[in-house]
Amino acid sequence: MQEIMRHALRLMLASALLAAPAFAEPQSQPSGQDPSQTPTQTQPPTQQPQAQKAPGGDAPIAQKDTVTPKNSKDDVDAIGNRDVGKGVNFYSLEREIALGKQYAQEVERSSKLIDDPVVVEYVNRVGQNLVRNSDAKVPFTIKVIDSDEVNAFALPGGFFYVNSGLILRAQEEAELAGVMAHEISHVTARHATKNETKGQIMQLASIPLILLGPGGWAGYGIYQGLNIAMPMTYLVFSRAAEKEADYLGVQYMYKAGYDPNAYVTFFERIQADEKRRPGTIPKVFSTHPPTPDRIENTQKEIASILPSKPEYIVTTSEFDSVKARLRNIMFSRKAVNNAPGKPTLRTKTEQSDKSKNPTSTDPNSTDDDRPTLKRRPDSP
Repeated sequence: MQEIMRHALRLMLASALLAAPAFAEPQSQPSGQDPSQTPTQTQPPTQQPQAQKAPGGDAPIAQKDTVTPKNSKDDVDAIGNRDVGKGVNFYSLEREIALGKQYAQEVERSSKLIDDPVVVEYVNRVGQNLVRNSDAKVPFTIKVIDSDEVNAFALPGGFFYVNSGLILRAQEEAELAGVMAHEISHVTARHATKNETKGQIMQLASIPLILLGPGGWAGYGIYQGLNIAMPMTYLVFSRAAEKEADYLGVQYMYKAGYDPNAYVTFFERIQADEKRRPGTIPKVFSTHPPTPDRIENTQKEIASILPSKPEYIVTTSEFDSVKARLRNIMFSRKAVNNAPGKPTLRTKTEQSDKSKNPTSTDPNSTDDDRPTLKRRPDSP
């Protein structure tokens, strides 16, 4: 028995040593490539003042007529033929889709979806257009959640949810497309399952230490019992992953025909709102807010790797009509929820205030909404 345990320990130590270099491998970045630096290198110094705009400015970022990409990740014409999701990953695409489907069921059990066919079809069409102009290797299922929060998130395997609050907060279709393209990028780069893979490698690397500790196999059993499934691990990403999603997302919306400046505009407006009213930043940016460096990196990317086009899609009349329709749906639901006759909860303070200021002069009148206790006629 001791010989078997020694053999198992040797195998796990070997696996941990092999896994350590893989864990240190940069995520989804070609050798020598840094998304935050490459645009700066390709951008001529003389064009830098025109390539950027001051936060809150209305002038679009100047773009070059022709661009010579240094690698495939900079080449927007190669979108769809690049493997941006390469890297250490224990999950096959099939397993990733199955995992995403499992968590999608949990999301839909705990959320209320918008079922209006016009709104749902429009958001799905905008999203699928972005997917067709991305590096996606999996099909996408796009749905709208009834929530005032400005948020959107994509689960592994292409299960994508857009909150109604995001649609109402966007001022142009290109702004909505920019946020959706960012979330699509998390799926194309396979950030969620890469994060999970790194976590599993860390677990494997720590097993020998647990087995050699005072707990032995009992300690390993306790360790295994602490592995509780946490879907949030598939939604919170590192700063490097967020930077890569910014980098790819702007390319996808540009490829789909949208004005990439809208992505910067939306970031700047969110940042300005946070300065005016601290604490109001939407949850979609709570872990990695639209900081000045993210805005600056995106501006450099637009100026250096995205060739100028004669025209872009900024917004459409359909976006305005769908947004108005969605706003009416939200108002109608709130009105129904607050309609007379609906059960309401009243605080003790409200009840005492009403008793101090009765609306009726009849001393025998009572608050019909308050529960009363009466003795049954047949009780002793």
